[in-house]
Amino acid sequence: MIIGEAGQAARALWGDVFDTPGRVYGGGGGGGGQFKMDPEELKALIGQWEDVLDKIVDDGRKIREIAYASGIAPGKDPSSGSYASTTSDSVLALLRQNDSMRKYAQEYVKKLKEAQSKTVVTDQDLSDTFKA
Repeated sequence: MIIGEAGQAARALWGDVFDTPGRVYGGGGGGGGQFKMDPEELKALIGQWEDVLDKIVDDGRKIREIAYASGIAPGKDPSSGSYASTTSDSVLALLRQNDSMRKYAQEYVKKLKEAQSKTVVTDQDLSDTFKA
């Protein structure tokens, strides 16, 4: 394969990325690039993202527990009330961020599974074509 200066720079940084079997890298400049992945790699990637999603959900439970307890001031003085209010605001911001990450991860897992099912259907259709 002949590669230009950009390809040579990429190879200098990341090694032989263009020679990885089973993967096609391309695109940029609106050319409609593509990325191919082995079905087993896709299955493993889905598993990794499901694990990440489980951790995000677990973190969300912990954050909710903290949020419930954070509104209680340690004392009755104004400083304690201010501390509780600031802590509560911070924990609620963390909870919103966690919810955002959870939604992103759920959507990404959904898209990966859709890609996986399309690949299986396409492979089955091609297999049926050659059997006929």
